[in-house]
Amino acid sequence: MQRKVIQRVLGLLLMLFSITLVPPVLVALLYADGAALAFINAFAATVLAGLAVWFPVRSHRRELRLRDGFVVVVLFWSVLGLVGALPLYFSAAANLTPMDAIFESMSGLTTTGATVIVGIDQLPESIKFYRQELQWLGGMGIIVLAVAILPMLGVGGMQLYRAETPGPIKDSKLTPRVTETAKALWYIYLSLTVACALAYWLAGMDLFDAVAHSFSTVAIGGFSTHDASIGYFQSALIEMIAVVFMLISGVNFALHFVAVRSVSLRAYARDTEFKTYVGILLGVAGITIAYLYLTSTFTSLPDAMHHGLFQAVSIGTTTGFTTSEYFNWPGFLPVLLLFTSFVGGCAGSTGGGIKVIRVLLLVKQGMREVVRLVHPSAQLSVKIGRKALSDHVIQAVWGFFAAYVALFSVMLLLLMAAGWDQVTAFSAVAASMNNLGPGLGEVGANYSALGAFEKSVLCFAMLLGRLEIFTLLVLLTPTFWQK
Repeated sequence: MQRKVIQRVLGLLLMLFSITLVPPVLVALLYADGAALAFINAFAATVLAGLAVWFPVRSHRRELRLRDGFVVVVLFWSVLGLVGALPLYFSAAANLTPMDAIFESMSGLTTTGATVIVGIDQLPESIKFYRQELQWLGGMGIIVLAVAILPMLGVGGMQLYRAETPGPIKDSKLTPRVTETAKALWYIYLSLTVACALAYWLAGMDLFDAVAHSFSTVAIGGFSTHDASIGYFQSALIEMIAVVFMLISGVNFALHFVAVRSVSLRAYARDTEFKTYVGILLGVAGITIAYLYLTSTFTSLPDAMHHGLFQAVSIGTTTGFTTSEYFNWPGFLPVLLLFTSFVGGCAGSTGGGIKVIRVLLLVKQGMREVVRLVHPSAQLSVKIGRKALSDHVIQAVWGFFAAYVALFSVMLLLLMAAGWDQVTAFSAVAASMNNLGPGLGEVGANYSALGAFEKSVLCFAMLLGRLEIFTLLVLLTPTFWQK
C-alpha cells in the first residue's frame, strides 16, 4: 500500500470538496439569513486541512493500486462525513451537537435522508440548501466525479472507480476510458436534475424549493426543505412528478446511457433487472392502494391511489420522501414498505438497498437448488436474460448477502442493548443500511430521540450501505493489510 499516494489524493479530494461550500455562502448572502460565516469558517478549515495533508507529499506522483483505491474511498467518505458536518455544527440556527451534525452530514452524503433536525422550516435557507446539496453530491458519488477531474491533476482514477462502484457490474464501463465513463454518468445525472427542477417549478414550487428537491429526488436521498416533506405542497401533480424521477433515478444509469446513445427504449425492454424492478414496485403499489382504500385510511379512491403509489415508489426506491405518516398506516403496510426497501434500486443507480439484481440472483439460485433436489445430476445454470452467469458471481452475491445479514444482526442487537424496542431498532438499522431514511416506531418522524452511541452505530450502517459493504468491510480484514 502506498501511503504517500493515498495521502496526496486525500488532500486533493478535500480541497476539491471545499469548493462545494461556496454555493451555500452565496445562498446565505442572497437571502441574508445570517449563516454565511458558518460556511466561510468551514470552507477555510477544509482548505487548510486539505493543504496540510497534500503539501508534504505534493510531488509524490504514482498510479493508484487497487488496495490504495479502497483505502482512499473509505477514508474520503469517512473524513467527508466529519468535514461536511462543520457548517451544521458552526451554525447557531441549526443548534446541533457534534454527533448530531456528523449524523446529519453522513445521512446527506450517503443519501440516507434520516434527520435529527426538528423544525426544518425555520432553518436558514443556506442550511436547507446545503443539506440538499450534500445529497446531490453523494447521489452519484463524489469519487465518480473525481475520476473525471483528478487525471488533470496527475492522479489516475480507475482504482477509485472500481472501489466506489462495487457489485456484480463493477468492472463494466460505458466508454473505453474511465474518465469518459465518469463524465457520461454526470452528464446524465445533471440532465435529470435540471429536468426535475424545471418540472417541479412548472408544477407550482418556487424556484428554491424546485432546485432543492430536484437534488434530493434524483439522488434518491429524501431530504426536504420542509418538515412535512413533499406532503407540504399538498399537490398530487408534484407528487407524480417525484414518482417519475424517483423511478428513473432508481434505474441503472448504464441503461440510460445506452438509451440516449441509441435513441431507443429497447435497452429497457431487454433488461431483466429493469423489468423486475418495475414489477416489484407496481406490485407493492397495487397492494398498498387496495389496502388503504379497503381499510378506509383514505375514503377517496384517487387519494388512496396517489398516496399509495407515491409511498410505494418512495420507500421502494429508498428515497424516503413522505406525503403522510406512512409509519402510522394500518396493518402490515408499514412493514411491507420497509421490506421493499431491502430490495432497493437497480445496480448502477443512485438507489440503496441490496439491489434488484442481487435479489433476483438469490431467488434464481434458490430455485436452482430446489430443482437439484429433484434432479441431482442435472447441469443447471443461473441466467439473467439469455446470459448464463458464472458460479463466481453467484458466490459473490451469496457472500454479500451473508455479510449483510451478519452485520445487520450485530447492529440491531447493539441498538436493542441500548434500550430501544424491536420495531424502532430493526427499522432504524434497516433504514440506515438501506440508505432509506424514515423508519418505524420512535424513528418514524426523525432520529432526534436516539443517543450518541446509537447514532454512531447508524452512521456506520449508512456508510456500509453507501459503499455496499465489501468496500468498507475489506479494510477490516487482516488479509487486506498483509504484504
